[in-house]
Amino acid sequence: MPVGTEEMPAEVEAPASTAPTAEGNGSAAAPVVEVSQDNGAAAAQPAQPAAQAESTSAPVVQPTTQPLRDPPKDLDKLYSCKWKNGNAVAARVIERRLGKDGKWEYYMHYEEYDRRLDEWVEADRLGDEIVKHKAKDSPMPVTDSGQKMTRTQKRKFDEINTTTSADVDPTTAALEHEREQATKVKNIQVVELGCYEMDTWYYSPYPEEFSKCTKLYLCEYCLKYFRKAKTLDRHKTKCEWRHPPGDEIYRDGQISMFEVDGKKAKIYCQSLCLLSKLFLDHKTLYYDVEPFHFYVMTEVDNNGCHVVGYFSKEKDSPDDHNLACIMVLPPHQRKRYGRFLISFSYELSKKEGRVGTPERPLSDLGLLGYRSYWKSVLLDVLCKHKGNLSIKDISLMTAIKPDDIITTLQSMGLIKYWKGQHLISVSPKVIEEHLSRQSKTSVQFEDSKLIWTPHQAQPNTKKPFMSKYK
Repeated sequence: MPVGTEEMPAEVEAPASTAPTAEGNGSAAAPVVEVSQDNGAAAAQPAQPAAQAESTSAPVVQPTTQPLRDPPKDLDKLYSCKWKNGNAVAARVIERRLGKDGKWEYYMHYEEYDRRLDEWVEADRLGDEIVKHKAKDSPMPVTDSGQKMTRTQKRKFDEINTTTSADVDPTTAALEHEREQATKVKNIQVVELGCYEMDTWYYSPYPEEFSKCTKLYLCEYCLKYFRKAKTLDRHKTKCEWRHPPGDEIYRDGQISMFEVDGKKAKIYCQSLCLLSKLFLDHKTLYYDVEPFHFYVMTEVDNNGCHVVGYFSKEKDSPDDHNLACIMVLPPHQRKRYGRFLISFSYELSKKEGRVGTPERPLSDLGLLGYRSYWKSVLLDVLCKHKGNLSIKDISLMTAIKPDDIITTLQSMGLIKYWKGQHLISVSPKVIEEHLSRQSKTSVQFEDSKLIWTPHQAQPNTKKPFMSKYK
């Protein structure tokens, strides 16, 4: 049947009101259809204006040329890097990544400095590569004057750098290398605890969904951690904790100590360990907390007890360790709370009737704190005592292990080895000079404030402590 001029079906014919015109905006709701009568058959072809509209609605994307980036710096190589104060120091590239702006960022370790200062820096802070021509040459900050270290500087350097590679057995060295590789880049940059916002120092093995957060939010009472501030705010409205989940065994003014059993408060102690790892490099205890007691130090106000630090202790140590791990949060490290925690651990050892020593290895700050404490206690004993005094007598009075006493007296030049015995050689003038250099502590331990009983009766074959020398 020839189509002729007969009407087309409604679905084929385009309404006149929707047809694009030259005066219109060029957008059509439906294409215009033309009908031809070629060879008695109907053929529908799109009109030219509709074809143009179709081509404009789906433009062809032309490939663009990306700007060339600068070649990245090589990993594990030394470069001159600008410090925050503008000075240039030698730093090693540990890791690299592309930033949001498409530029390279580098995780740098500053040579001759502790890993706590490692950070991500932008490429414009890096300078030329530093090449070491000889193995004995070590890159030093360019700001150094080249002068020799003073005796005080050398003493502090030797106190921190006490071990060398030759002193470590191959197994320990391999484990240390594996630990450094696994924790070389810190995963969390900032942590918020109460009213403090703290830059972290080291890597901490938080669960994967939390370890990728740049900033972590913690409840200052139960130590639960969150990825978002609003989640922490909702938690605060429900959290009923106002102090650590343990027994309060010491209270002196605003300072309070709580004993927390790792078996009874497992989640809290694990959270405390994860928090402390952000500020400790050589800590390996994270989740196996049941064999330990945790002694948490807090500052007390009308709102509750706020954590400032802690130390952990094995419930049964065959090596006479009276302290396994110690940590004071950075905002409180100028208050000499670390010394108070060390003193507290030895007071517990006295209650148990045994000598004690910290578990090794000690961190650099921990070692400095212990040596300062040992020096102060030994000089105080030597100053008050009149007459002969042996290393064993000092150990019984102070609960400090004899080996620690000997190394401390040797560092002060107060002990000599003569005819197979260690002899203390000291004069009142020397003691006065050492005591004048000792800074006074702001927090003193008061024995009458301690309410604590040893958990297990220890076999006591030693003489009782000589309280007259306290």
